[in-house]
Amino acid sequence: MNVSSKRLASLVAVAWVLCATPAFAEEAPDLGKLAQFIRWGGVAASVPILLAALFLLRLVENAGDRLSARFSNRRPTIQKVQTIVRFALYIVAFSLIIGLSIRLDPTALTVIGGALAFAVGFALRDLVASFIAGITIMFDRPFQVGDRVTYGGEYGDIIQIGLRSVRMNTLDHNIVTIPNNRVFTDVTASGNYGALEMQVPMDFYVGTDQDVEHAVELIREACLSSPYVFLARPISMLAIPVIREDYVAFHLKARPYVFDCQYEEAFKTDVHFRVLQAFREHGIGPPAVLHRQLAGNGPKRQH
Repeated sequence: MNVSSKRLASLVAVAWVLCATPAFAEEAPDLGKLAQFIRWGGVAASVPILLAALFLLRLVENAGDRLSARFSNRRPTIQKVQTIVRFALYIVAFSLIIGLSIRLDPTALTVIGGALAFAVGFALRDLVASFIAGITIMFDRPFQVGDRVTYGGEYGDIIQIGLRSVRMNTLDHNIVTIPNNRVFTDVTASGNYGALEMQVPMDFYVGTDQDVEHAVELIREACLSSPYVFLARPISMLAIPVIREDYVAFHLKARPYVFDCQYEEAFKTDVHFRVLQAFREHGIGPPAVLHRQLAGNGPKRQH
């Protein structure tokens, strides 16, 4: 590019800036009006308040940690008080800084109120959805308190149904809080739906060369002899051949009922131990890798 071309490009750029400046100036916000709502003296006075709040927060954190370490049996209570004091400091410091830094005339109150209303409405969006879902759960009743269900990706006993959330005690004894709005997106499965007894499916595998009929009877006897079985319900059995990665087996599925759903894990453990012992005593083995010789003296393949 020669010198004349460079000068022409420079002149075009300057002309564009000069033409665009007035329009930009007309669209730019009036910062002077915004500055009228600010008390610069209050902003300067808010700095010590902010530093004092940070110091008090650090003091509360250190004091709570020391008290929790010294009185370990009171740690949950100390942590609750620590959380309440922390939030109180946040609210007090924020209120003082806003009161000192902003002129609270009717116009400012209108602007602040509109901004707060928008922020609160956006923040409470999920809360309102959970509240509506809670009412739906109360009337539709996909599950009840005491049911053992799969809900929100968790599995356990429902211990509380509230208007905002459902609390579940998992099999690992973890209290899980699930927002009610998950009921609109997740599939809920209830194992007992208000009853104490619950079906407990169990899977077993034996080789195709074993006595499958005898294995079915042994599994049935193990279920019937367990102290956790609910004898008023029949025990259905399913036996189908299946193909896994490198073996063919018979898949035996038992569907007994436990008399109380809280003993589900104990029932499974007891039946599996009984079946294992019975299979050993009667010589019933697990699936084994099968081989066959292909036509022509080719290599052996696994099936």
